[in-house]
Amino acid sequence: MTALAKLFRTTAFKLSLAYLVIVALGAAVVLGIVAWNVEGLFDAQIAGTVEAEIIGLAEQYGQGGIRQLVETVERRSQQPGASLYLVTNFAGQALTGNIMTLPADVLSVPGVVETSYQRVGDLEARHTALARIFLLPSGFRLLVGRDLAERATLRAILQRAFITSLLALTAIGTLGGLFVARRVLRRVDAMNESAASIMQGDLARRLPLAGTGDELDRLAENLNAMLERIAALMTGLQEVSDNIAHDLKTPLTRLRNGAEQALRATDAAPDDHRAALERIIEEADGLIRIFNALLMIARAEAGSGREGMADFDASAVVRDVGELYEPAAEDAGAILAVAAGTGLRLFGSRELIGQALANLIDNALKYAVMKQDSSNGPATAAATIELTARRDAGMVELSVADHGPGIAPDDRNRVLQRFVRLETSRSRPGSGLGLALAAAVARLHGGSLRLEDNKPGLRVILALPEAGS
Repeated sequence: MTALAKLFRTTAFKLSLAYLVIVALGAAVVLGIVAWNVEGLFDAQIAGTVEAEIIGLAEQYGQGGIRQLVETVERRSQQPGASLYLVTNFAGQALTGNIMTLPADVLSVPGVVETSYQRVGDLEARHTALARIFLLPSGFRLLVGRDLAERATLRAILQRAFITSLLALTAIGTLGGLFVARRVLRRVDAMNESAASIMQGDLARRLPLAGTGDELDRLAENLNAMLERIAALMTGLQEVSDNIAHDLKTPLTRLRNGAEQALRATDAAPDDHRAALERIIEEADGLIRIFNALLMIARAEAGSGREGMADFDASAVVRDVGELYEPAAEDAGAILAVAAGTGLRLFGSRELIGQALANLIDNALKYAVMKQDSSNGPATAAATIELTARRDAGMVELSVADHGPGIAPDDRNRVLQRFVRLETSRSRPGSGLGLALAAAVARLHGGSLRLEDNKPGLRVILALPEAGS
């Protein structure tokens, strides 16, 4: 397909052509109305002139009768110009005037008429005139008119202007349509080229932006955002695969070694076999918890939890989770303080948000409750863990704060990824999925997860848009 054929087939050119047809029809209507009004005005002026001459000649007839009228008409007929005069007797014979012939029935009906005529001294040409026939006493008739050659000239000028304007409009519209179509086609071709590269595997490629902020730029921005999301999901999938291969290898190896050791210990006591089986079950439960967490994260990031979303009281969820974890906090030697405001409404999944808060509290209990070394003195509990819910600028913030070791600012974005565990937490139980799940739940609900310094300790804020805001 040639470049010109591609231009003619573009939507931009077709739209330009449609606009051209609409504008041309509008221009034709406007010019037609203008021409019609101009001709009407011209005819009104002629009728006014004829009427004025009729009145003047009627005064001449009233002063001197038919003789003075004939003399006046004869004098005016000899003057050059477009004015026409004719006086006839009762038999229709011309007494004076500058009209030689008329159609037979013109003088029989008084009033204004548009008629053809032949002028005295002009034997070949026939003209058109607007005339008025005035009936005088004794059967005499007076015709006063004006030649319409000027109107014909004006009509020809208007027709030429009409045709010239339409031709110019067509040419300008066609050239403008080709120009617009070429620009749009160039941008679309650039987008197609980028899309082809992306389909071939270059996920880092993005659609180009012209910087004009038009609809193509907005479309490209949305598509680029979609590509960013797809690239992030693909990267996350690759990281999950790598992390599963590395992080689950150790517990699976322990599970296999425990089972093999139990099989080989043929002379072991039944209690030893039971203990080995309990360890195997514990390892299997840990693996099941990891896979369940991964499944919840995958579902949250895929948006599959939206079908169960509804309005609910966030304060009630915070109080319920706090009541559920209060015994666990006491067993760990900590105090769980709950402070929830009233009238905090959220639209979302009550279960997922409750699970995210549970993960945050579980992390605080693991890492914030510090035991002193027995050589340095008796064990002491860390500062109180605070679970709060409040409203802030159209957002509902659910936060869990502790006074433990905290997380360095450089590591706060990294710990939101799957299976990421800092060196200080390697010795503690866990899979590194708690914060990743909370972050996925926040994104599913259109919110965010922030990690801030609690001075000392860590404050994790789950910020979600308030229902109806």
